[in-house]
Order: sequence, then C-alpha cells, then structure tokens
Amino acid sequence: MLTTNKTHPDLNTPKGEGQQNKAYLVLSEEEIAQGFVKPVRNRYVHVGSNQNVNWKNIHRILDEDEKKEYSDKDYVAVMTVIMNDDGSFKGGTYVTQKELDAWKNNELIGGCGTKTLIVREIAETYARDPHFYGSTWCIGCRKHLPVNEFIWDDGSEELVGS
Repeated sequence: MLTTNKTHPDLNTPKGEGQQNKAYLVLSEEEIAQGFVKPVRNRYVHVGSNQNVNWKNIHRILDEDEKKEYSDKDYVAVMTVIMNDDGSFKGGTYVTQKELDAWKNNELIGGCGTKTLIVREIAETYARDPHFYGSTWCIGCRKHLPVNEFIWDDGSEELVGS
C-alpha cells in the first residue's frame, strides 16, 4: 500500500518477519508534477557500504593472542564507537580484515548483489526528492537497509539517495 499520509498507522510496520512494510510513504501527485531532479529509475542493486569503518576511529590493532582467540571471525582491530566526554575510549566494535581492507581501498562490502525492482510511485518519489528515504528494501536480504548501500541499476554507479 502506498500513501501520502505521513501519519498513516501502517508506515514502518512490517507485514511479518522478513516482509516489507504494510504501507510506504510517497510524494503526492502535485509534488511529483513539479518535475524530477533525477532520472526516474526503478531498479537498484545492493552493493554494501564502506561507511562502517574509518581508519581514524581504529582504537587499536589486536595482538596475536587476541587474533587467535577470534580467528573464526577474522577480527584484527577494535574501532571506537563510543567515547567518554573527555574524548577517551569508552567502547567499540571489532573490525575484520575484510572491512579494514575495503576501507583502505575505498571498496564496498556487505552487499548481496541482488537487484530490487520498485514501483513507479516510489521511483518517481526518488526522482523528485532523492533524499526522501533514508532506507530502502532489499529483496535479497529481506530487510530495509540504509540507502547508501545501494546503487542504481543503470550503469551510473550512482548511490541511491544521492
């Protein structure tokens, strides 16, 4: 179901586990009639992201004993996620070698490669207002993910939502 009502009760309400939402917000016909700022495209590809790792946020590289302890996960470093008020390390997350290499090489990781086809009204909403959505549905992963994990399937390699 598509709606222009920003307070519709079914927005952000999945139909069930691993299913799309009951309703999706789109721009009104009047807003769409004002013209597009981007081409109308109806398919995108889940390519992943390199936004999760930033070398500047690496708190420390794991020592050899720690790497052995987590060898099944391929963890190589700890990245700062939470800082104390004074700027010191408070908490973080483990980073894999694959994530670290992707960040260093400006590559994307984590995408399933699936192409998702979207309905005309959502495609036109993206074309009129590219920043309208913060997340979008991946039919392969069966969940909503940040738009910066997708590129348009038109050969441009342009990020969805940009």
